[in-house]
Amino acid sequence: MSDLGDFTDFSADDSGDTGDESRSSPSAERDDERFEPVEVSPTRSERGIGVLSAAEGLTISEDEDDTTLRAYITVRNRSAVRIGTYLLVPYPDGERLFCRITALEYMPEFRADDATEIHAQRAMNSREIDEEDFKFMATLEPVAVLYEEGDELKRRMTDRVPKPETAVRRADDAGEIKTGLKIPAEGVFLGHLAVGGERVTTAAEPPTIDYRLKDDYANGDPLVFRHTLVAGGTGSGKTHAAKNVLRQYLADERSYPVESGSDRKVSPALVVFDPQDEYAQMHDDGDLPREFQRRCEREDIACGGHDDTVAFVPDVDGASYSADHHRAEQAPFTIPFSMVDDNPWLIAGSGLNDNQYSALVNVLLPRFRDEYGQGGTYEQFTRFLDDPALREQLDESGRVHEATFDAVRRRALGFGGVFDQDARPITDLVHEFVRPGGLTVVPTYHINDSRATETVVLALASLLVDEKLSNDPTFDRIEETPLIVGMDEAHNFLTDADTVQARKVIGKFTDAAKQGRKERLGLFLITQDPQDIADPVFKQINTTAVLNLGDEDAISAVNIPSNLESKVPYMEKGQMVVYSPDNSEPVELIGLSTCVTKHGR
Repeated sequence: MSDLGDFTDFSADDSGDTGDESRSSPSAERDDERFEPVEVSPTRSERGIGVLSAAEGLTISEDEDDTTLRAYITVRNRSAVRIGTYLLVPYPDGERLFCRITALEYMPEFRADDATEIHAQRAMNSREIDEEDFKFMATLEPVAVLYEEGDELKRRMTDRVPKPETAVRRADDAGEIKTGLKIPAEGVFLGHLAVGGERVTTAAEPPTIDYRLKDDYANGDPLVFRHTLVAGGTGSGKTHAAKNVLRQYLADERSYPVESGSDRKVSPALVVFDPQDEYAQMHDDGDLPREFQRRCEREDIACGGHDDTVAFVPDVDGASYSADHHRAEQAPFTIPFSMVDDNPWLIAGSGLNDNQYSALVNVLLPRFRDEYGQGGTYEQFTRFLDDPALREQLDESGRVHEATFDAVRRRALGFGGVFDQDARPITDLVHEFVRPGGLTVVPTYHINDSRATETVVLALASLLVDEKLSNDPTFDRIEETPLIVGMDEAHNFLTDADTVQARKVIGKFTDAAKQGRKERLGLFLITQDPQDIADPVFKQINTTAVLNLGDEDAISAVNIPSNLESKVPYMEKGQMVVYSPDNSEPVELIGLSTCVTKHGR
């Protein structure tokens, strides 16, 4: 079967009679008239890429398994469609069914067996396949019904079936696509909408479709306070992507009410715990092409280094910090042992059981405070534990068994390089540590002791969380400032484990995540091992951005829809899927290929 346009001009010469008589006879003239060429080009271009088919039924159902929606794709459009392509199917009254392609299938047009030697040889010797020997069918998933209300385009759940043989067209209008996918028109930029690793384009300028996270109180809470997870393997571009997103929260116009119903707005403070010493680079512009900067300006994307960036460097014995890869200000600090009063698990390590922890909290630390006061140092505490008379007295009184005392002492030692160093205590620097509109980076790459790193990060994070959740905070600056806590390699600190310390940490951050909306506290977690993040914390994450992950357990842990999950192992650098139920339908994105600040040594 061939196109009508392939018809040729049949003349009397084709009959094989070459005589003049036949050419001039009435019958020949009638033959000439009958086979006169006819213009078969369509009077107008096709209205879409195909039509709905009811050959196997046409059903829209509340049960996805009972929904049957298929379209026949015309020959000239077959090479352009992809799984995931967004389509529109009109209803007679002007409403449109917004849907996406979930499967593509060739079916034989005629009853034939092409699995034969003859067919194989013909196909192998032919340069082209005759597409018209096959039907090309697309299975569609209905997403929403689009309708007009005044001058506004709105969406609702799919509640009606379109008519058979309705022309199906590609969704190529940014407004229709954003409405169909429930993507906010404004908010925090994450990337551009994509299908199959290619950006979705329109006829508008710019042609790409920006994806943004809801960031105001008009339709609920800003999603930054509903918490974000960025997951990706090594080389996936997760730090690049995280920097691009975090930079948007530092935009000049970004601010939030201090409390519900308040007219006073404050720019958020951003504190990032940085194990690889990469985020202080956000102070610098980097090598940004001029055209890229203009593009960011056109698309309302914050771009360029952030001047108010300070690297708060932990002063840990034996660790020296040297940074020539960024120009951010450096502020050394130490963790005062007095912070253990509110968080005794900081010196519990990961080895104390409940009985030992109880002895530390209920007996030893109160006894130490009675003797040395609230300003007692770690060095004084170790001398306190070295007193054999104290050990004997507590054992004889039955308050702390000598074996329990010894276990606490062993695990409480070894923190000498963390507490009470020469730098100023962080509790004296809170006003500088948390700055509205400022970025504070806490690098820990220079600390070789993992236990010291863990203590520093958890001490600072607990200080921020405790002040946010307290009804009687010590530091009003933390209480009155919207706060975003970024934590790279979050799996190292928020892991689910059966120890006293792990339970205390997870409990603290779970409470923080639950109350984040009310307290203007957002967690921004970055990890390559999402399966290791404790489930109680993970359940509070509303927005998940997943870049390339190769580990099956990690992919399963991020809990994204199966159609997107299958794409994760094959995504190129910068590609991601975003699952944010309170923001949009699950989508595929491509992030900016250039980092909006300096990135890389």
